[in-house]
Amino acid sequence: MSGVQSGRILVIEDAEAIRAAVASGLRASGHEVLGRPDGRELERDLAQFRPDVVVLDVMLPGRDGFALLDSVRARCAAGVVMLTARDGVGDRVRGLRAGSDDYVVKPFDLTELVARVEALLRRMGKLQNKITIADLVVDVESGIVLRGNETVTLTATEFKLLTYLAAHRDRVVTKTQILTAVWGYEDYDPNLVEVYVSAVRRKLEEHGPRLLHTVRGMGYALRAGDR
Repeated sequence: MSGVQSGRILVIEDAEAIRAAVASGLRASGHEVLGRPDGRELERDLAQFRPDVVVLDVMLPGRDGFALLDSVRARCAAGVVMLTARDGVGDRVRGLRAGSDDYVVKPFDLTELVARVEALLRRMGKLQNKITIADLVVDVESGIVLRGNETVTLTATEFKLLTYLAAHRDRVVTKTQILTAVWGYEDYDPNLVEVYVSAVRRKLEEHGPRLLHTVRGMGYALRAGDR
């Protein structure tokens, strides 16, 4: 059985609410996250935490994001996503020319930011593109799902849900974790999760035995067998 690797993400953002939200969204998608309010610990974090991607705010106390970007580029091969309220073309061009891999302007959608980070991880070869569980194959890059030799047709949201469950194979995930990872919020009606889980389960079981299990009082798990 194979699956995606999680990435190590360093988030440097001085706004606590934004930093916490970004960290929560990335952790909900299975990644290891270290959050910092500024770049004072950057060099030590690069050496000890060894991030795959740095999510870097431009407007920071002390050294700004452009100065920190130079330091990242001088010390390691981590990918960099610049995160800022500045929406001027000049700032974006400056960041990209300085070596950032992507540039996200506030306010942003959390699910989009997570998707951009994961796309960068895939381009860097840090995430595998296919997840295999028993006879189920989820091709993250192409959006194709196979059960045995049969194609499983899913909506975009169903595919995102299945990908999240597959990335956390053999582990129980809660409705709140699913809501955060798939829809980007924790305050949706949790019945929404039940509806989509039921739809994905039904489509998977049209082509084979049960893989998507309900763990009473806890959540859901994608795994082979009935354990």
